[in-house]
Amino acid sequence: MLLVFYSIALSAVLLATSPYWLLRMATTGKYREGLSRRLGRVPRALREYVKGKPVLWVHAVSVGEVLAASRLIQSLREQSGCSVVVSTTTRAGQALARERFGSDSVFYFPLDFSFAVRAYLRALDPRMVVLIETEFWPRMLSECHRRRIPVAVVNARISDRSWPRYRSLHKLWQPLLRNFTAVLAQSGIDAQRLRALGAANAMVSGNLKYDIRIATPAPIVEIIRRHLPPGAPVLVCGSTCAIGAENEEQILLSALPADAVTILAPRHPERFSTVAEILARSGRTWHRRSIWAANPVPLTPGSILLLDTIGELAGLYAIATVAFIGGSLIPKGGHNPLEPAQFSVPILIGPHVENFRGIVDTLRSEHALSIVSPENVSEAIANLIAHPEEAQRMGAAAYAVCRREAGATDRAVATILNILREQP
Repeated sequence: MLLVFYSIALSAVLLATSPYWLLRMATTGKYREGLSRRLGRVPRALREYVKGKPVLWVHAVSVGEVLAASRLIQSLREQSGCSVVVSTTTRAGQALARERFGSDSVFYFPLDFSFAVRAYLRALDPRMVVLIETEFWPRMLSECHRRRIPVAVVNARISDRSWPRYRSLHKLWQPLLRNFTAVLAQSGIDAQRLRALGAANAMVSGNLKYDIRIATPAPIVEIIRRHLPPGAPVLVCGSTCAIGAENEEQILLSALPADAVTILAPRHPERFSTVAEILARSGRTWHRRSIWAANPVPLTPGSILLLDTIGELAGLYAIATVAFIGGSLIPKGGHNPLEPAQFSVPILIGPHVENFRGIVDTLRSEHALSIVSPENVSEAIANLIAHPEEAQRMGAAAYAVCRREAGATDRAVATILNILREQP
């Protein structure tokens, strides 16, 4: 009965907000892309990819989840004996997944209506579904249970911001989460919250993000390195965000050191042009990566390189003197600080870190990360540039945390393979 009410509520919300979505579809390609596939039209290439083969379905929402799950997916392709297919929700996640895993095996996750979900389950007939983090869609979970398809959750978490909402709907979640075959949580608090919602078998397995490795940096890394001024520090500001008229780029512009080259990487592709307009009005020397790379010129101290591409940021931390992690000076919950940590880069992050609370607390406990505010971010950047010994110590501590906490991917792979072996 609860699922019936859920479906009615979902339909009502989509109907009430349809003018907004129709307008966005008419003016941008963001929501129009893949719509028919989200509604249950299974791509022909995907059908051909899985034809006659056992299937393992992995769902990763966006770029962060795709990056975190990359080693997991590769290991499962090598060891499971299944055709591993990958779904995403966002367009940026879709682009990165296609680049990493091949377009034939990547598709958009269906909208949570029974007809759309059933179309994909019929076409794929997966031996198992693996959800990355907290992609709990009631209709999807119910249909998998009805078909006796095992569902595992890897890297599971319930953020501070989401916890009150989940707790208020615990009667909806309890009958769904108790059917999970395995729940591998990022931390003890995540496991505790998941058990309270009905996932009695939730256990701590660690965070996949500690296992992210940049095996082959994008060619742009070396191009930028060759055009840096000798001895100049490099500040990488990654995954910057905005809320309404408030944006982190404007805050950071007044904080950028005059002797450093700054690489500025907005989180969302649809903001690339907006940030370019902000830089054009700033009076600073700046370059747009997509244009600059075609005919690169030397980057001068104080200049800004706008990274208007997807999938290159993680590798660019390798040339950073200092890293700032965006989504944190404004209340967006922050982004992953481990990408610079794996390159022994000192990390600055704002106070809004709800999405990565566990990782941030672990890094802070080892003095491998500093929390900054809009008022003191300029001073913090300048201090690390002026004191390379302290910057080196912070970076080394961050790298040590990455090494110590690694291993969640191997544990997840072992759990999934055991479940597959136990199936008839």
